[in-house]
Amino acid sequence: MWMGLWQVGRLATRTISQVERKGRYQSITRRFYSDDSLLKKTALYDLHVENGGKMVPFAGWSMPLQYKDSIMDSTVNCRSHGSLFDVSHMCGLSLKGKDSIPFLEKLVVADVAGLPPSTGTLTVFTNEKGGAIDDSIVTKVNDHHVYIVVNAGCRDKDLAHIESHMKIFKAHGGDVNWHIHDERSLLALQGPLSASTLQKLTKEDLSKMYFSDFRMIDINGTPCYLTRTGYTGEDGFEISVPSEHAVDLAKAILEKSEDKVKLTGLGARDSLRLEAGLCLYGNDMDQDTTPVEAGIAWTIGKRRRAEGGFLGAEVILKQLAEGPSRRRVGMFSVGPPPRSHSEITDASGKTIGEVTSGGFSPCLKKNISMGYVASGNHKNGTELKVVVRGKTYEASVTKMPFVLAKYYKPS
Repeated sequence: MWMGLWQVGRLATRTISQVERKGRYQSITRRFYSDDSLLKKTALYDLHVENGGKMVPFAGWSMPLQYKDSIMDSTVNCRSHGSLFDVSHMCGLSLKGKDSIPFLEKLVVADVAGLPPSTGTLTVFTNEKGGAIDDSIVTKVNDHHVYIVVNAGCRDKDLAHIESHMKIFKAHGGDVNWHIHDERSLLALQGPLSASTLQKLTKEDLSKMYFSDFRMIDINGTPCYLTRTGYTGEDGFEISVPSEHAVDLAKAILEKSEDKVKLTGLGARDSLRLEAGLCLYGNDMDQDTTPVEAGIAWTIGKRRRAEGGFLGAEVILKQLAEGPSRRRVGMFSVGPPPRSHSEITDASGKTIGEVTSGGFSPCLKKNISMGYVASGNHKNGTELKVVVRGKTYEASVTKMPFVLAKYYKPS
């Protein structure tokens, strides 16, 4: 499993601070991080550096971990005002053709055909065992076009998986083709000021655009793909923009917010998603974890539950009927914050699972974590214990999200 970004942030920030104090910043960071020359850079790289971004390797890219503000302050600012994230390391792609939806439904659990045009949903690419190859946002642009965003760290395996199945599908007469949007950048605008700020840059009435809605519209004079979604639990948007216009758009968003929306890095993005109770692929979900175990069985459409037809359907549908042997839960705890791989025990001290993500919540001012426990120990209020650095601390199961979601939905 990957180290959580929160932990990367703590380690990187501590190392950078130590090196700066000793006056050996450049040489030691080269040893601490991989060769910068091997890392890909987004269109906003120079903007990040100009604004004091502390750049770190992530999924083969040089990405900002944080800026001048602390990760805690940036997290709070997103929830009180807003944040602008560069998420151009994510991979956007389009499937087109009259059979694009039937093809995709062989690989994911979502009822893509049942989505209204220009709407999307979270889904899971599954393997033959029902495990998650990746969790992704899929948008049904129309009956012949699906837009997908997959995780940066999963890009290579996702694309290989899709391509291998596409070759077989097309060999049997299926009409589907794809385009990988490497010519575009992706910005995530999140927080309570996101809509009012973005509204100043488009003629589209954003008040009529709800959570998961998709539009192809002009923003700041440039044709963009706009989805009302995000990874923070806040209202917000993901904006796919031609890369040559990405910097101008980012600057315009920051200017129109009167500096209340701030550039925000991966560190705060991770703390925000944890507060929102959202999975980080590679930590909280992997190829041995089913959507049922992960607590996102709602991604499996009613029709898909009845018909199956996706990889691993037999395993997943059995778990839906009988229940899984383990479940993802959220927890509050005392003592030092639990981290990935911290042991979870029941009240008697018997090991029943482990933490997959954890940290100190900047907004709640308490420890929060999520992990997997044996079924029967997953109900809200169940008293548990977590083992952190060899010592045992009290914990209890709590409902997620930890911080109330504020998605913009019809009233």
